[in-house]
Amino acid sequence: MVETDRQFAPDSRPVDGSLSVFFPCYNERENLEALVYEAVEVLDGLGREYEIIVVNDGSTDGTGPLADALTAKIPSLKVVHHPVNSGYGMALRSGFRAAVKEVVFYTDGDRQFDMKELPGILPLIERYDIVSCYRLNRREGIIRRFNAYCWTRLVCFLFDLKLKDIDCAFKLYKRRIFDRFELVSTGALIDTEILARAARLGYTITQTGVHHYPRMAGKSTGANIKVILRAFAELLKLRKTILGGRS
Repeated sequence: MVETDRQFAPDSRPVDGSLSVFFPCYNERENLEALVYEAVEVLDGLGREYEIIVVNDGSTDGTGPLADALTAKIPSLKVVHHPVNSGYGMALRSGFRAAVKEVVFYTDGDRQFDMKELPGILPLIERYDIVSCYRLNRREGIIRRFNAYCWTRLVCFLFDLKLKDIDCAFKLYKRRIFDRFELVSTGALIDTEILARAARLGYTITQTGVHHYPRMAGKSTGANIKVILRAFAELLKLRKTILGGRS
């Protein structure tokens, strides 16, 4: 568990269990349909009210039309379209804005996580405000794993966080925490911003491991040098904003 500053009192009301699940997607046509149907199977088994949201971040491979076509078959599915690729942070922000249920879960559209692990972590959201997972046996090259380790250590140092895997795309949130602050990150810094702002306001964060799998289709964009440089450009500015009390 991450220790937090309790000078502010978060809303301690219990959640009703309803669930918004969203997938940020950029050029994930090859993965999308299987992912959505996996989500439907898992969520139907929970016996909870739910919705599924696809955030199409300006894809050019047909992800958007496919997502729209799936809404005719899956009543619980809705789609948010960005006219152009706007960045990972903007995709997450759109997902959180579109979510209307009490608990929000997101994972990436690349199918490198197993939706069947969601039921096992759901009970934690009854005790904590955020469940921030970390990757077990991360299935990526050694250079990318090393870079991710260094990035996590850096942002944890700068924001006084104690997290194993800041950018793991398998997270649960009580939706109401987003009523307390406005997100500004548009790129890869978005996970850091959310967790740092939430911890600063006294929300509780717990961690648990989930399995990570190789990408089987599509192409990763997370290691793009432009994405990395944008994250570093935003980092110190964000620290000054958050630690300066303008959360």
